[in-house]
Amino acid sequence: MTQQGVRWTADQVLALAPDVPSRKAGSKLGVAGPWSEAGSSDEGTVWGLCKGSGSKPYRTVVDIADAAGPAYKCSCPSRKFPCKHALGLLLIWSGGDGTVPDGVPPAWAEEWLASRRKRAEEKRSSPAAPADTEAARRRAEKRAERITAGATELEQRLADLLRGGTASAERSGYGLWEETAARMVDAQAPGLAARVRELGAIPSSGPGWPVRLLEECALLHLLDQGWLRRDQLPHELAATVRSRVGLPAQPEDPPLRDHWLVLSQYDTADSKLTTRRIWLYGTDSGHTALLLSYGAAGRAPALALPVGLALDAELTGYPGARQLRADLGEQFTAPAPTARRPPGVRTEEAAALYGEALRDDPWLESWPATLSEVIPARTETGWQLADEGGASALPIAPSTPAQGLWRLIALSGGTPLTVFGECGHRGFTPLAAWPQETGETVPLC
Repeated sequence: MTQQGVRWTADQVLALAPDVPSRKAGSKLGVAGPWSEAGSSDEGTVWGLCKGSGSKPYRTVVDIADAAGPAYKCSCPSRKFPCKHALGLLLIWSGGDGTVPDGVPPAWAEEWLASRRKRAEEKRSSPAAPADTEAARRRAEKRAERITAGATELEQRLADLLRGGTASAERSGYGLWEETAARMVDAQAPGLAARVRELGAIPSSGPGWPVRLLEECALLHLLDQGWLRRDQLPHELAATVRSRVGLPAQPEDPPLRDHWLVLSQYDTADSKLTTRRIWLYGTDSGHTALLLSYGAAGRAPALALPVGLALDAELTGYPGARQLRADLGEQFTAPAPTARRPPGVRTEEAAALYGEALRDDPWLESWPATLSEVIPARTETGWQLADEGGASALPIAPSTPAQGLWRLIALSGGTPLTVFGECGHRGFTPLAAWPQETGETVPLC
């Protein structure tokens, strides 16, 4: 068990899986059959030997009490973290049926744990190298000049597009947009490049595409102008513009210590990067925060936290208008259950909160919201979450995974429940739910 004597649920374990295939493979190993010499310690370590295709079993160990989230070590050749063996081990441990008894870690597990502790101690004790502030300032100025040149060129290309009419975008094909995006990459403005690529996917994308193209062009023009006139903007809005353009930022706010409930965790991926989004809710402060973690294409990000548990930790926020992103700092205890939940709002209020957030950050894709006493309902145009009594409703975003949608419907069974998710211009994306009967956090992604 962990230091608090808490075993996770199977849902909390599977929420750590880097992808769907790993979740399925780990579930198959979540039985006692392939395991031997399994055990757990009061310090938050779980270990075991898993029979594989070779003559030697795989050695698997998990450090649950690690300050940055669970850490894993397995002798299998998988490059996924956690691998299917770590997931299977945690699943049989979460069952609490005696298959993973209390004990002392074997030498091979203790050796890995000792090595981790030594590296962590060396990192804490080693002084940081002094920063060359003058060189950093010169690099920042040079990059700003490149971005300004790129933004100026992009303004000209947008003007040419509107002068020639939206039909010209359909005739030009995707090549023109890819070339423009490459120019923004050369200008060291990855945020602008990403938005240009999104423009390239709009022409001929279905009914109403010219309107969508104009809307996205307007937002891109607004971002360009924000960068070119950033010195005239309020500090927080200027920080938002820098972030949207693609400049890296450092957390600036004073650390906030709280008991942070892990609301959801999910990954998005492109050809170069896997991004993990972890939503947290401060049960004492009432503050909602977003942790971002990244991994190379095909590899899961390192940070993983169990959905539904709370951790006593410090978070440091980033600058920017309506900025919820934060960095995870010192963690004082291992994740543990809590009865505290974020307060819910009606669907109409959730939409209004998203609108208020857009006022400060027009490029915002979505805003976190907890809906109270809503019921999934089918309409002619798709699914929606309706307030009890049907006074108002929010459409469920078409991009919502089918597995999460059907799980939400099954949890409700026609009765109200509380749902956390992201409210955006395409609808509401449900990420976690709390049924009235149990009150336990059920991940939907």
